[in-house]
Amino acid sequence: MAEALVSVQILPKTKQGEDVIPYVDAAIDVIAQSGVKYEVHPLETTMEGELDELLHIISLMNKRMMELGSTNVISQVKILYQPSGITMAELTEKYR
Repeated sequence: MAEALVSVQILPKTKQGEDVIPYVDAAIDVIAQSGVKYEVHPLETTMEGELDELLHIISLMNKRMMELGSTNVISQVKILYQPSGITMAELTEKYR
């Protein structure tokens, strides 16, 4: 069972003020390629796994934004760390 849930919102600053959606799509692709369980929501994406791995994925997401031409990136991150185990399903089951 996962020990952490991490939600992240990536806000890249683009060189010419162009639409950020392709950048956000690329950031989500970094998550998808990692193989961790994740859910995309309107304002953030939540990942489930080991805390160190999830923080590393956020680092890779930021680096990808730079590769695409961002001049800087703001990453808003929320972390639920529960070493005894936690899943997205457990946390939201009463709402489904």
